[in-house]
Amino acid sequence: MSDVSGLVPILEAALLAAGKPLTVANLSGLFEEHERPENTAIREALGTIAENCEDRGFELAEVASGFRFQVREQFS
Repeated sequence: MSDVSGLVPILEAALLAAGKPLTVANLSGLFEEHERPENTAIREALGTIAENCEDRGFELAEVASGFRFQVREQFS
């Protein structure tokens, strides 16, 4: 799978369901080996997700242990 737009909803769902930050390696592991996207595609999709959150009350944040959705500081 190399279509970044197709990755976005899969990664969003995984991040919401996980309940903890996920690394690029964790996200990559969601896919069967023959369908596994490159890490660069995952990072590009994460960038798209972050852009999609710009006008929202939450954001995609990269923390030491991976990526997670969190409430923007101004609203916490």
